[in-house]
Amino acid sequence: MVVTLMYFDGCPNWRYTKRLLDCLPVEFDCDLRLRLVSTPQEAEQVGFRGSPTVLIDGVDPFADRDAPTGLACRIFATPEGLRGSPTVDLLRSVLATR
Repeated sequence: MVVTLMYFDGCPNWRYTKRLLDCLPVEFDCDLRLRLVSTPQEAEQVGFRGSPTVLIDGVDPFADRDAPTGLACRIFATPEGLRGSPTVDLLRSVLATR
């Protein structure tokens, strides 16, 4: 399974999400890749709905199809409320379903 973390440089939350994902490849036998999204045009082209975006085999399990594309920070609904990153438990849950 390929897990891709898409981000833009101005996002303060992608590094935290990367640290969470760094501990999961052994548990789920996945290949973690990083992808920098640099321009609004690239964001539109790849369907980037904010940073951080986690793709599992090319699918965004947290996608809100109504959210606009662009270089913006993303918000995730977690059990603790809205956050700038999914929790490790949310990541485990979506990885376990693949």
